[in-house]
Amino acid sequence: MSNPVGMSRDHVQSAERPVGSAEAPFLELLARGASADAYEQPVLIARAEGRPAERITALEEAKVLALRVRSELEGRRRREAELSALFETAHDLAGLRDLDAVLRAIVQRARSLLGTDVAYLSLNDPARGDTYMRVTEGSVAARFQQLRLGMGEGLGGLVAQTSRPYVTDDYFKDDRFQHTLAIDAGVRDEGLVAILGVPLTLGHHVIGVLFAADRRARVFEREQIALLGSFAALAAAAIDTANLLTETRSALTELERANAIIRDHSGVIERASDVHDRLAELVLRGGGVHDVAAAVSEILDGRVEFAETAPAEALESSRAEGHAVRHKDDWIAAVAAGGELLGALVLRGRPGLDPVDQRTLERAAMVTSLLLLARRSAAEAEQRVRGELLDDLLDVRDHDPRLLRERAARLHADLDATHVVLAARLDGSAADADLEAAARRRLWSAASHLAATRHGLAAARDGGTVLLLPLTEGDTATELARRTAGHLGTAVHEAVTVGASAPVRDLAAQPDTVAAAYEEGRRCLETLRLLGRSGDGAAAQDFGFLGLLLAGDRDIQGFVERTIGQVVAYDDRRNTDLLRTLDAYFACGMSPARTKDELHVHVNTVAQRLERVGRLLGEDWQSPARILEIQLALRLHLLSGRARPAAAQTGR
Repeated sequence: MSNPVGMSRDHVQSAERPVGSAEAPFLELLARGASADAYEQPVLIARAEGRPAERITALEEAKVLALRVRSELEGRRRREAELSALFETAHDLAGLRDLDAVLRAIVQRARSLLGTDVAYLSLNDPARGDTYMRVTEGSVAARFQQLRLGMGEGLGGLVAQTSRPYVTDDYFKDDRFQHTLAIDAGVRDEGLVAILGVPLTLGHHVIGVLFAADRRARVFEREQIALLGSFAALAAAAIDTANLLTETRSALTELERANAIIRDHSGVIERASDVHDRLAELVLRGGGVHDVAAAVSEILDGRVEFAETAPAEALESSRAEGHAVRHKDDWIAAVAAGGELLGALVLRGRPGLDPVDQRTLERAAMVTSLLLLARRSAAEAEQRVRGELLDDLLDVRDHDPRLLRERAARLHADLDATHVVLAARLDGSAADADLEAAARRRLWSAASHLAATRHGLAAARDGGTVLLLPLTEGDTATELARRTAGHLGTAVHEAVTVGASAPVRDLAAQPDTVAAAYEEGRRCLETLRLLGRSGDGAAAQDFGFLGLLLAGDRDIQGFVERTIGQVVAYDDRRNTDLLRTLDAYFACGMSPARTKDELHVHVNTVAQRLERVGRLLGEDWQSPARILEIQLALRLHLLSGRARPAAAQTGR
């Protein structure tokens, strides 16, 4: 038979193999990096040659798996390319000689990795109050390359003004931006439609904008926005480093005019270069804030410490001015980011400090702030990922058990283990909305930390927090709820109420179980609050027959088992009539005399049976609270049809 799709003889032979070898042609395609279209060919050949339906089905299944593997491999290659580009750009930064060359490399790599038609970079002009094009890649329009954007004008002007990234899939249809004739004309000349812009920032100052744009409508993914933000950070560092090098070159020019000045300051300049190299090395090898302090202590020949608190007036002055300030015999450099004070680097016992050493201390403070932000960002990223997985389980957005298990495994969680869903909420609310929001954030942060240490998940929801925690052997949902309430309350310094579901299993295979368990936990939480037990923790089983109303699956059999299960088991083993006696006893107003007439037995028989019931259920079985639950459990058991028929009862 002729080959209908032009495949090689090897591929035809692969298609003719038995069903058990259906994956073979696709493995060959994976091995040679074939395009996605090529994966249809084995199926088309099998159909054209009239292969059996099971063979075609097997090929279809193998094709889906192979395409999934191909997609995963492509994603990994893309991530490797992104990391490689970032490392290469960082390497260029370390050997910076030409600012324009580094900026061009950043723009070129951003365009290549994001796969856009155009990439460009603008720098702010403080004197004119606007931002102007500095570097473009892929641009063909002269008017576009000479654009200047006023603060707040167009997408780029808005990014430069607000220090926030903005993205649009169709610029001319997006009314969020202030359109001007000049900007729209330049964008139209270039033919741009989709535009992404991220700010270039130094400290809390915006110095420009990095863009990626397409000449067609396009939606930029979050990963692409983050990648462009990384390139923007490198570009900002390149500009800052270039400025520092310019300052150094100016100083060297002045020093060359007087040998005396050179001799006096050569040691200082060497220390500045040394601190730059050592701080860069510390960052690259993953050092911490105390490593930075130790390195600067050695370079400045003094004692430098990182402190979370410092004299308020000096700390605020350093943050506002962006410089280290003197306080008595110490020098204080604020460690800040985005207006938030994170601490301070304090140089002890140095009343005098030359400008280069002062700049060294200030730069070390900036590196310290970056390290702290990176650590916080990593922690927040993990919290978000845990929250996203739990949100997906609660909203039943992903039904693929394999993918759910893989996502959980990356977070060291096991969805096949037995878990409890807990709903947690702060007791009461703050009068101020900002204070209440801050308290909720603290609760979410504490819950996320607890989930991470317990190999569970946590997410903010419905004004509180929901946790999915594994249940250890010998533990109960009630004990876990109470411990969680105590732990979270201690962490946030406020009372936290926690309602727990019954234990749940097979979460990957049945993700809707999590949503039902969460509703059960919420009902327990609201019950605790209504009963005035705020700050406590409990599960549905702790509320007796009320647990039937709280439980998500109305666990009637579980309630019956907990309440009269021992009596049911005794009757089944011994073929006795304790249940029938209980039913008659309650029906006769708890009168043994009337009960014996109803059962047609001697009153002593009734007394013996009730004594046996007491031994099985406990001495307090006739207390008002227990009687109500026992009668309800007895009625549910009889209605369920599980009771022995009257004909089978012996009268004992």
